[in-house]
Amino acid sequence: MIKHFGSLYAGHVDLGDLGLGATAVNDRRFDNDHLSTIFNRVEQIVKVMDDLNYHSFWAAEHHFQHEGNEVIPNLLLLYVHLAHITKNLKFGCGFNINPMWHPLRLAEDYATADILTNGRVIFGVGRGYHSREVDTFGVPSTNSDNDANREMFEEQVEIIMKAFNEESFSHHGKHYDLPPEVPYRGYTLKEITLVPRPKHLPVETWQPMVSSTQRAMDFMAKHNIQPVIGGGAVTGGPSDDVIERWTETLVKHDYKDVQLGSRLVVGLPTFIADTEKEAIEQSRKYLEEDMKMFAPLGFFRSFTEEMLETLGDPSRAPSAGFPTMEDTIASGAWVCGPPEKITERIMEIQDKYPGLEYMHVGCGRQGVPLEVMIEQLERFGKEVMPKFNVEKPG
Repeated sequence: MIKHFGSLYAGHVDLGDLGLGATAVNDRRFDNDHLSTIFNRVEQIVKVMDDLNYHSFWAAEHHFQHEGNEVIPNLLLLYVHLAHITKNLKFGCGFNINPMWHPLRLAEDYATADILTNGRVIFGVGRGYHSREVDTFGVPSTNSDNDANREMFEEQVEIIMKAFNEESFSHHGKHYDLPPEVPYRGYTLKEITLVPRPKHLPVETWQPMVSSTQRAMDFMAKHNIQPVIGGGAVTGGPSDDVIERWTETLVKHDYKDVQLGSRLVVGLPTFIADTEKEAIEQSRKYLEEDMKMFAPLGFFRSFTEEMLETLGDPSRAPSAGFPTMEDTIASGAWVCGPPEKITERIMEIQDKYPGLEYMHVGCGRQGVPLEVMIEQLERFGKEVMPKFNVEKPG
């Protein structure tokens, strides 16, 4: 039964013209003053969510995006600030991209945020698919060398979990030798201690479920990491096969009281209007911006090279037959319409997955103006959320 609603915002600023016929993503460039407006936007969003008793606000770590799509580089630093201008809302890291951090620096920064916010920051780990971001920090992205990226990521998670959960530890792997055996104040280092460690243990940890391989599922279950599934552009609606295999994986790893939907988040982009037709027409350009942003990065898997080339040409893209909002709704990846229709669809998902407790909703997709995001959060919070047996945060 769903107990908690949150919302994911990748972190775009006002992009101006939107849709397939609007400016191509690669042709956008904003100045620093405009990119810096992201922080005021986030402050306004989280204050609304806090007042409406949402469970959590989620954002994404990204770097170097002068195009304005995803411009929050440090979630933990931002969240310490946001926790001090709100009362109960939690803040989810969706996600800290491990390969761009030294694992001990990430563990230290999270521990500091956990203590300063009294446990209101939710830890998240991710592998990183933007080559411009991850490779610039000296590690291959999933799109540059998937195997090398996974190898690095898994070793980093091993280190972070040791640092969180053990008073002192060592780690000797392919990429990290911690601590190095060097002399220190009269003795040779053999172990180290994270100072400070998180106050709230075990650390609640989440990770996106993208490839859905069994290796990934086993790794997550081993480390008590919970998956975020779906959310529109990346993997579409919730997949029966993925959720069933995740449930089987939990049972295999001796988790108790497991049901379909246990220990995961389902992401479902929602758009509310007085009629379904109005909702579809108003939200269409946001789906199109998602395609422009994410298809060249491999997340619309059916797109051919010719389609990707056309997508970057505003003069040809509008008439090229790309998937429509109607197609997307039919696939289950979005739900658009009046509050009753949104409620009905979420009730169906809740009935199908009785173990499901968390859902990400709202319309924080690419290009959505701030006032529209806030309107959508307000309508969902007032007209849909009360229909569910949600627990108040705090």
